[in-house]
Amino acid sequence: MVLIIPYIFPSTFNALAVWPFIILREPALRSDYVLIHHERIHLRQQLELLWVFFFIIYLTEFLAKIIIYRQPKLAYRNISFEREAYENEYDLDYARNKPLWSFVGYIFKRPLKY
Repeated sequence: MVLIIPYIFPSTFNALAVWPFIILREPALRSDYVLIHHERIHLRQQLELLWVFFFIIYLTEFLAKIIIYRQPKLAYRNISFEREAYENEYDLDYARNKPLWSFVGYIFKRPLKY
């Protein structure tokens, strides 16, 4: 289910997935299939980790990477959940067919530098 709630986002974000919703900044983003698919991958990750564990791991990983990289954007891009979603967002079948807990493989991948 897609909701439009423009006022909850920092200026650099357009969407947020919180099971079972995808929340968008503006109605025009409904037609951005890559963005929607990216968020669907996050919904699948949340389902695999019973929702609460997803957010615990996400926040822990983000805080650890803030300490390592000292740059919020770089820390965000290196979170395993985000790396999996970004790497597979153009494969529109990925969310439906992704292997269970496949985000784990992204924890140990070489870090992104951008």
